[in-house]
Amino acid sequence: MKIARIDTFILRVPLGAARFYSSQAAFPERKSLLVRVETDGGLVGWGEGGQYGPAEPVAACIDAVLGPPLIGRDPRDAGRLWEEGYAASRDFGQKSVYIEALSALDIACWDIHGQAVGEPISRLLGGAFRDSIHAYATGCYYREGYADVEASLPALIAEARTYVDAGFDTLKVKIGLLRVEDDLRRVAAVRETVGDGVRLLVDTNHAYNTPTAIRMGRALEPYDIGWYEEPVPPEDRRGYRQVRDAVAIPIAGGECEFTRYGFRDFLLDGCVDIAQPDICASGGFSEWNKIYALASALGVWVIPHVWGSGVALAAALHVLAATPPFPHTHNPIPLQNEPVIEFDRSPNPLRDRLLAAPITLAEGRVPVPQGAGLGITVDEAVLREFARPR
Repeated sequence: MKIARIDTFILRVPLGAARFYSSQAAFPERKSLLVRVETDGGLVGWGEGGQYGPAEPVAACIDAVLGPPLIGRDPRDAGRLWEEGYAASRDFGQKSVYIEALSALDIACWDIHGQAVGEPISRLLGGAFRDSIHAYATGCYYREGYADVEASLPALIAEARTYVDAGFDTLKVKIGLLRVEDDLRRVAAVRETVGDGVRLLVDTNHAYNTPTAIRMGRALEPYDIGWYEEPVPPEDRRGYRQVRDAVAIPIAGGECEFTRYGFRDFLLDGCVDIAQPDICASGGFSEWNKIYALASALGVWVIPHVWGSGVALAAALHVLAATPPFPHTHNPIPLQNEPVIEFDRSPNPLRDRLLAAPITLAEGRVPVPQGAGLGITVDEAVLREFARPR
């Protein structure tokens, strides 16, 4: 089996009035980079990268540097291909877009391998512990008019209520764009709305310096927060340690980290209780195995960050299916020792329309695709609709 063709697709979907904000940026569109890898026997694998920033640089890395050497190679050698691609780009690509490009290619190769042997990727990763994953809703972003906190609270409350009505028992609320006092009002309003039986998570998207992060973390403690995500910038490992030492809420982070090498230092520096590599950014399935091994040996829980299309969601479902309880227990409990899946609820046609059979919530859980490889089919008519002309 040989790789015969590699195609990249830059996807963009304007959101119009549905645009939203995190602490770092407005989101006027959803975008990503998909790669399609085809073998000489006709098998097709899909991978994803480039969901964070512009997709064009990731596509260029694949088209001009990392993709051409893979033509004629066996995609079932995904681990070897990853190592060779990383070695070839080490001098200039240890982080960011080159690793996203490697991630996309790696995912596609694993997808082909699974199809070739007729098994889902979760089995190739060691075997599934579960066939569906407990989900948490990522939402409660900032909308237009966010600066008027009092006026924006009714919409925030209504949004949080829709997640509970849909079957979620865990919600993630965005903070960091406003003053500490104003963001605390938002968290308090959501807590009052959903009640004590719903777990809340918060995510600042690295908005704070260390003193502000500690101040906010301590102020959040009465609201029973499950984790405090990216409280400081990803480069500020000393700040991470200081926040973790000062706040009685588990600290999560790592979506902006890359490869086993970046996570090695992030973990050994004692930055987090929960590591959050993104499969489509940190190195794909091949590198996930190494990151997970490092983290679990150090007693750090690994729950992947998920952001992108239905391809990214499927990839995360497979790694979580193969993730054991942490630690093993006869009665796994979500967010206590049972992994959970980030199920983004912000507007995203790439998630909702790109797959022929969209991945949906069922009774608070997301089923793991059971077909071979990723177990998904990309609707290529929708792909063409969203693809940017090149």
